[in-house]
Amino acid sequence: MLSEFAEIQGQLRVFCEERSTLLDTLRQLEAANFETEPSVTHDNDYQVLKHPFSSSECEKYTVFSTTESSDEIDKQEVEEVSDEEISFFDTHESFHELTISDDSMTVESHMNVLAESAEQLNNKEDSFREPLPLDVERRTKLPDPLEKEKSVSLWSMIKDNVGKDLTRVCLPVYFNEPISSLQKCCEDMEYSYLLDKAYEYGKVGDSLQRILNVAAFAVSGYASSEGRHCKPFNPLLGETYEADFPDKGIRFFSEKVSHHPTIIACHCEGKGWKFWGDSNLRTKFWGRSIQLDPVGVLTLEFDDGEIFQWSKVTTSIYNLILGKLYCDHHGTMHIRGNRQFSSRLRFKEQSILDRNPHQVDGFIEDASGKKVASIYGKWDDCLHYACIDGAGKECRTSNDSSLLWRLNSPPVNVTRYNLTSFAITLNEITPGLQEKLPPTDSRFRPDQRHLENGEYEKANLEKQRLERRQRMSRKLQECGWKPRWFQKESENGPYRYVGGYWESREDKRWDGCQDIFGEFNEDAAVS
Repeated sequence: MLSEFAEIQGQLRVFCEERSTLLDTLRQLEAANFETEPSVTHDNDYQVLKHPFSSSECEKYTVFSTTESSDEIDKQEVEEVSDEEISFFDTHESFHELTISDDSMTVESHMNVLAESAEQLNNKEDSFREPLPLDVERRTKLPDPLEKEKSVSLWSMIKDNVGKDLTRVCLPVYFNEPISSLQKCCEDMEYSYLLDKAYEYGKVGDSLQRILNVAAFAVSGYASSEGRHCKPFNPLLGETYEADFPDKGIRFFSEKVSHHPTIIACHCEGKGWKFWGDSNLRTKFWGRSIQLDPVGVLTLEFDDGEIFQWSKVTTSIYNLILGKLYCDHHGTMHIRGNRQFSSRLRFKEQSILDRNPHQVDGFIEDASGKKVASIYGKWDDCLHYACIDGAGKECRTSNDSSLLWRLNSPPVNVTRYNLTSFAITLNEITPGLQEKLPPTDSRFRPDQRHLENGEYEKANLEKQRLERRQRMSRKLQECGWKPRWFQKESENGPYRYVGGYWESREDKRWDGCQDIFGEFNEDAAVS
């Protein structure tokens, strides 16, 4: 037992020393003004060892995008997750497979030594949150509005649309925030450093820490929704958005690939991983609330071939008529892995008298179904985790749990839209960017730009004009229109990035990309 602890401790120390040496080398390269090109992974076909993810199975997984009303989830929730069952205790991943000997004091002392080494490794991993020097300085606030905003009642706009799909209801621009749904999709990448950590943990064989960080990433995408009461702009058919963040080491791209139903596809490349998916929101208005049910599967693939897939949970917006508007996310998220671990997370629905809302709890289980770690926290604040011993013992105490993820600080310049610091940068056209973008990029959308500048009358007129143009989209689809950068893997499968966007950007060659925001002949469009 002692030799095993000593060996693991030695491995941790060697890894920390190697990481420190690597960071020193990177700093020296940056000081010498060397430029390194980001590595672009190839879309090679992968083989899933234990849980094959075929296109047909992707359709089955969409049931997890709704609430716990699914028969499978209801059954498993009764068997696996009761209200009293999720309790927690602290240890580190390295301990969960160890057998406790009779000499408990000796084992405990060596556990403490190893825990200190693991903590040093976590401190090294925190370096992922420290960005590299920025190529350009990002803005920290939106432009000051040029006009005074009008007060419009949301109820007066939607009272005649009870039970309808609100994606087809035209609302004035006053109910929008100055980003598109394509850019909103990119907000999920704010905490992409969690995937960087997951990749590094997997490289050293720490599969449990990998799935824990993947689970934290899946939850972190909801953090930006707190206090956001305006809807993003519905993109035009063929509209695109790109985000290149050298400081984060990611390149994100999205495109609206279908108008009816509205489907957005995205693809992101990071440090040792790729992330992609498509999303279709089924929206219903029930008088006092709006329900948003996402349909689609998100896929994360690491360079070593490990894959995770999950779907988003239901989102509801309450108090449309009276009271304070608030947003809540509820349901069960099942993160399926193709190797050793998977995760099940429950987003607890907020009740009227709930004094501790936004709760998330769940667990990590191995391939045999054995629970090895528990997760708990709030989707708008932080997440903690604790490992579970062989006897299934859990303890939820502050001294016995480890921080997994925490919300970034709010921006200094708070906007009326409650955008995060990351979201404030998404619609910005930085110096030298405009000539690189295709004419389909969301940053060129005039109604959205006018709204950002506080030119509300111009924004409303442009929104009406573009909505008239949008009505052409159904006809275009019926005539065989196809997305430029994505295609379906099969008839009922998800959309996948076909490549070529960043190469076209480098060459500034946008053949086949129309000026979808420009003027058009309505009479010609009708004929």
